[in-house]
Amino acid sequence: MRFNRAIDKVKVLSFDLDDTLYDNHPIIRSALQAQHNYLLKLSRWPKQDAQFWTKCRNQAAQATPELTHDVTAWRQQALYIGMLTCGYNESEARIHAQQAYEAFALARSQITVSESVLELLANLKQHYTLIAITNGNVEVDKFNLAGIFSLVLQAGKDGRAKPYSDMFDVAAQQLNVNHSNILHIGDSLDTDVQGANEAGCHSVWLNDQDSRYHYRGLPDIEINNINQLRILVR
Repeated sequence: MRFNRAIDKVKVLSFDLDDTLYDNHPIIRSALQAQHNYLLKLSRWPKQDAQFWTKCRNQAAQATPELTHDVTAWRQQALYIGMLTCGYNESEARIHAQQAYEAFALARSQITVSESVLELLANLKQHYTLIAITNGNVEVDKFNLAGIFSLVLQAGKDGRAKPYSDMFDVAAQQLNVNHSNILHIGDSLDTDVQGANEAGCHSVWLNDQDSRYHYRGLPDIEINNINQLRILVR
C-alpha cells in the first residue's frame, strides 16, 4: 500500500466494478460463449470467419463514434450489422441481434462477489456513501451487489466513458458534494485514476494485474488488494 498524496474530507467512495470488486475475465468469456452459442444456431452466421465480429464492431464504431461510450448499444449495433451482412432482412436482423444480446447479458450477470468483499463494503458503508461508476454494462441488481450502492452510474446512459469526467460530475451533482469529497477506486490507471484525477476527485489504484497503461499520473493511494481499503475506517 502506498500513499502518494494526503486525502481528507472524503464523504463518498466510488467503485469501479469489473476487475475491481470481482474478476471479470471469466465472466466475459462465459458471456461471449453464450452469445456465440446463440449465433451458431443461425444458418448463416457460422459461415463467417473469426474476424467477422471484429469487423462488425469496427463498422458500428466508425459509423457512430459515440457508441464506444455505451458498450451495450455498441454490441447491439454490431450484432445488427452482422445480421444484415449475413443476409437477414431488417426485421430478422433486429430479432436475432436482440436475442443474441440477451444471451450475452444473461451470462454477463452470473456474478458472485466474494464474502470478504461484501463484508468490506458493508463496513465502509457505515462511514461513507458508496456509489459505483462503471464503463461496463453489468446490472448490479441481478447479483449480490444489489442494495449496496446509493447510486450506480454507467457509461452511455449517464455520460461518456471514463476517463471523461461526465459521470464524476453527475455523481457530485446528484449527491450534492464537491468533487474533492469523492474517492474513486478502480483497477485502471487510464480510465479510473486518470478520470478521477482530472475530474478533481481523489483516486485509489487497485494494482493487482500485470497491465500496461498510458497514463503517467499518480493515484492518491495505490493498493494491491481490495481489502486494504479497510484502513479507511480505522
